[in-house]
Amino acid sequence: MPTLLHLDSSALLDGSVSREVTAAYRAAWLAANPGGTVVYRDLAAAPLPHLDGHGVVSAFLPAEARTAEQQAAFALREEVMTELESADAVLIGAPMYNFTVPSTLKAWLDHVILMGRTAGETPSAKGTPVTVVASRGGSYAPGAPREPYEFVTTYLEKVLTGMLGLEVDFIVPEFTLAPTVPAMADFIGRAAESRAEALELAARRGKEIGAAVAV
Repeated sequence: MPTLLHLDSSALLDGSVSREVTAAYRAAWLAANPGGTVVYRDLAAAPLPHLDGHGVVSAFLPAEARTAEQQAAFALREEVMTELESADAVLIGAPMYNFTVPSTLKAWLDHVILMGRTAGETPSAKGTPVTVVASRGGSYAPGAPREPYEFVTTYLEKVLTGMLGLEVDFIVPEFTLAPTVPAMADFIGRAAESRAEALELAARRGKEIGAAVAV
């Protein structure tokens, strides 16, 4: 049966718009695949360690030549790479933190990207559809004053498409801080509209991808 790899990275376990939108996608995907499997990683609740020297070096050594520390480090990389390679679709919640992705999501990428396997000329998960929910507190849309500071979709498009060969599309709920930041009160209406549009798009996209990979 089809498998969905679902990653959330919002530090907020409650009240997170990115989590709400990924949940809508996941529900629609499962409705299209009642017997499907979801492999879920909450990168905030259970963060991966940062990639260290053992993890880097182990990838370039034969198994028999690795130290115990290198073996343990590569076992984790093998686990996350296999999850990506086994997925029929990928869903990522990626809120904007300080103009870019959460460090927990960057840690996952560092573990999963391996030249000659998942990345390079023939990436092992090439063509897998990926939906990224890239929420942000304000607006960084084309023409917005802070457009030049947008390093979430610009970064992830290059990494996920250019390195991993995945087929990526984005859902972008904006103004998520408006309901809680007094200075943004004028944008509460736009925040509600953006959230509603994101939820609708996530449900539609989940249904479409779910139907496309259904057995």
